Amino acid sequence: MSKPVVAVVGRPNVGKSTLFNALAGSRISIVEDTPGVTRDRIYADVTWLNYQFTLIDTGGIEPESSDLILSRMREQAETAINTADVILFLTDVRQGLVDADFKVADMLRRSRRPVILVVNKVDSFEKFMPDVYEFYNLGLGDPVPISAAGKLGLGDMLDLVVERFDAVPEGEEEDDRPKIAVIGKPNVGKSSMINKLLGEERVIVSPIAGTTRDAIDTTVIRDGREYVFIDTAGLRRKSKVKEELERYSIIRTVTAVERCDVAILVIDAAEGVTEQDAKIAGIAHERGKGVIIAVNKWDLIEKDNHTMKKFTEKVWQKLSYMPYAELIFISAQTGQRLPKLFDVIDAVIENCSLRVQTGVLNEILTEAMAMKQPPSDKGKRLRIYYITQVSVKPPTFVMFVNDKNLTHFSYTRYIENQIRTTFGFRGTPVRFIYRERKEK
Repeated sequence: MSKPVVAVVGRPNVGKSTLFNALAGSRISIVEDTPGVTRDRIYADVTWLNYQFTLIDTGGIEPESSDLILSRMREQAETAINTADVILFLTDVRQGLVDADFKVADMLRRSRRPVILVVNKVDSFEKFMPDVYEFYNLGLGDPVPISAAGKLGLGDMLDLVVERFDAVPEGEEEDDRPKIAVIGKPNVGKSSMINKLLGEERVIVSPIAGTTRDAIDTTVIRDGREYVFIDTAGLRRKSKVKEELERYSIIRTVTAVERCDVAILVIDAAEGVTEQDAKIAGIAHERGKGVIIAVNKWDLIEKDNHTMKKFTEKVWQKLSYMPYAELIFISAQTGQRLPKLFDVIDAVIENCSLRVQTGVLNEILTEAMAMKQPPSDKGKRLRIYYITQVSVKPPTFVMFVNDKNLTHFSYTRYIENQIRTTFGFRGTPVRFIYRERKEK
C-alpha cells in the first residue's frame, strides 16, 4: 500500500512552512516573514501513531494574482491538491478571515478531497478562541486551532488527518498486478519505452524536455500477465528549472515510487550516468524498491569489444550505493532487448518477495562468523546470537546481538554479501535491523 499524501495549502504567509517543519521534525522549508518565499513544494515522510504519510509544503495561493510567479505557485498548489489524499487548509487567526480565504475554500471544495480547516498562530487558546469561531463562515466544518511555532494543538490536528486516511482506501480492491515506475531525467526516453512496449502511441512523446508532468498508469499485457507501468515526469537539476511547475515532478516521482514494486531508472547512453541520475535512483533505494537500470538509446552508441564493459564500470562508480540493481541496455526506438526487460522485471519482483528459512540463515551466519570474526571495541566483542527474516519488499532481517553499539556498517555489508552469494537477491535492496538481547 502506498503512503497517503497530505498537502498543506493556504494563502501566503499564514505559516505553512513553519507547520511543515514542525511536523517533519527539521527545518526543511525556508521560513521568512515575506509572502511568497516558498515557491516550490518540499516533501517529507511523517509518522503519527501507526500511520506514515508524505507531507507536501506548497507555495501560497493567491487566487486572482496576475503576477507570473504567484500564478505559477497557484498552479503548483492546484497540482498538489489534485494529488493529495487529505488537505490541511491553513489560515491565520491574527489576520482574520479575508476574501482570499473564501476563494481558496471554493477551490478546495471543487477538488472533492477531505479538507481539514486549521487556524494557525493561536498562541493562547483563551485569548484567541473567540476569533477562531469566525472561520466557521468558510463552511468547511470545525476549525482546528493550532500554533505551528509553539507546537500547540498539532496532536489533535494529526488525529483528524489519520482519521481521513481510513476513508481513502475503503472500497478499493487490492491490486496485485506488478507495478513498475519508470523514472529518470527529462527526455531520456521513458514515454517512448512505454509506447514501444504497448505498440501504440499512448503517452505523449516530445523532444521537448519535461512533456510528462503527471504520473500516468498504463497497462501492458505480456504472455497473459498484466503489468502496470507508471510513467513519471522527468527530474532535472534545480539550476536548470525555469518552469516553477516542473519542480512538482519530484512529488510525482516520490508518490509513483511509493506505490510501485520495481522502479526502472532510464539513463541516456549518450549522456552516461549523471549526478541527477544518482539522486533519482536514491529515491527508489531509500524506499526499499526493486531497481532496474535501463540504459536507453544504446543503438546510437559506436561500439567496440569493450564499450559495454566500460559503460558498466562507470554506472557502478556513480551508483556504488546500489550494487544489487539489475542493468540492461535497450533501445526504445528499435525495441532492442525490450522483451528481455519483462524477464528482468519478473526476476526482480520474485527476489523482492523471497523468504529464506531461519535455519538456513543461521547456518550462513555461523559460517560467515567463523571466516571473519565480528568487530570488537575496548575489549568487548560483538556477539550475534541469531538471525531471522521478518518481512519482504524489501527482504528485511533482524539480528539479535549483545550490544548494538558494537555493530559496524562494514560487518553488516559482509553478512549481506554472504547472504547474497547464496540467494542472489538481484535487483532488490535488503535491510538489517539489530536487536539487543542480554546474555544469560
